[in-house]
Amino acid sequence: MFGGLDAEDVDSFLQMVAAEMEDLIRENTELKEQARRAAAEMEAIKEKEADLRDTMLAAQKITEEMKANSQKEATLLVAEAEMKADGILADANRKLSELTNQIQELRREKMQFETALKSLLDTHYKMLSLNA
Repeated sequence: MFGGLDAEDVDSFLQMVAAEMEDLIRENTELKEQARRAAAEMEAIKEKEADLRDTMLAAQKITEEMKANSQKEATLLVAEAEMKADGILADANRKLSELTNQIQELRREKMQFETALKSLLDTHYKMLSLNA
């Protein structure tokens, strides 16, 4: 050793540096693989999130459509019920009018009958009075 480095120390140092480099390369490769897996998982999560968002929007749209259809159906049912009620009311008013007319006709016939009966009774009374 004449003013230089010991060859064994240099070889030992180079082996130590080589081993350290191997460890660092292996660790770097593992970290890259972990980063790749994490990125793939994140992409899968983003896709699931997008699918879930689309599903929720579709469900909301269907719910709104069902609600609108229910409201339309309810409106139609109410309108139909109102029409039936109007028909029933009109029929009842018509029957009331008919009954009122029948009552008036019966009253008129009663008055005619009473007048005719009174006239008949008066005639018989006069006949009895004359014969007496």
